[in-house]
Amino acid sequence: MPKMKTHRGAAKRFRKTGTGKIVRMHSGARHMLEGKSPKQKARLGKSAIMAKGDVKRIKSLLVYMK
Repeated sequence: MPKMKTHRGAAKRFRKTGTGKIVRMHSGARHMLEGKSPKQKARLGKSAIMAKGDVKRIKSLLVYMK
């Protein structure tokens, strides 16, 4: 059986913390920023921990993630 490949799109979007949680960035921080408050823009720039229901799906895409 051949080796499994890491999903390259997912590898660029997600990373793992030291405790094993999956981290993602917020969406909505690329354009149309004039209508958003500074507080909202600052919040969108920070990372977020993935919801528990999505973690299993993401881990299947990232088979060799350390």
